[in-house]
Amino acid sequence: MLTAVILLITNSGCTKSDSTPTTARKTTYSLMVKDVLGITGTATFTETSSTLTTIDITLTGAPSGTHPAELCMNSAIEGGTVVISFNPVDATGKSSTSTTTMTYTQLIAYDGFIKVHKSSSEPNVILVQGDIGGNVITTTNKTYTLDTVGSYGVSGIALFEKRVNGTTLLTITLTGAIAGDVYPATINLGSIASVGGGPVVKGLNNVDGTTGKSYSNIRKLDSGINITYDNWLVYDGYINIYQTAVNSGNIICHGNIGSH
Repeated sequence: MLTAVILLITNSGCTKSDSTPTTARKTTYSLMVKDVLGITGTATFTETSSTLTTIDITLTGAPSGTHPAELCMNSAIEGGTVVISFNPVDATGKSSTSTTTMTYTQLIAYDGFIKVHKSSSEPNVILVQGDIGGNVITTTNKTYTLDTVGSYGVSGIALFEKRVNGTTLLTITLTGAIAGDVYPATINLGSIASVGGGPVVKGLNNVDGTTGKSYSNIRKLDSGINITYDNWLVYDGYINIYQTAVNSGNIICHGNIGSH
């Protein structure tokens, strides 16, 4: 009887640490080529414990040498301050970093992005980058047509994509743009049929005439009012693309969005 009691006490004291997940949770994000063609990668977040997360970066096609890597605030399009510096990607194309700065749950919901630099001596050359957490693009999107104005011969589309956190990635793609030119773009209140046009509510990043592309991450209107992807679907607005300055005499293509 005494032996049985001792065994019972001994076994009851052997418990698994509450800080270690029964099954490690993982989330993998894609890292896309930026300034050096032919490079792709992934960043995998693994919940090592309730307070510790391991981030493994793997690159394919990276040049020789070591490549600094970091987690930054905001989306890749916006850029932002570094919040976590990772161990550099080594000659094998791999990096592994453990952090307690944020928990796994916080990281996979974070408003941020990862970028990997070519080297410490060339920090402005970005090999790959990719949005994480709340900035990940969902499959929910809406496309609007941009029609040519007058004889400019430029037309296009405006693609609104919803991020996990509800904000919007707006991609403008033009056909007929001139390489080397830069085209301002805005979202205006009202419709293209508005007499005299409506006021600008959101200035967008300029369209690059060489690529025909413009990328803008939208969280707020220029007035500071928050606006979500779902708001844009019913918004009373239109997009203008300008030849040079932002004024009604320079509009080369436009299109209604939202409720029109």
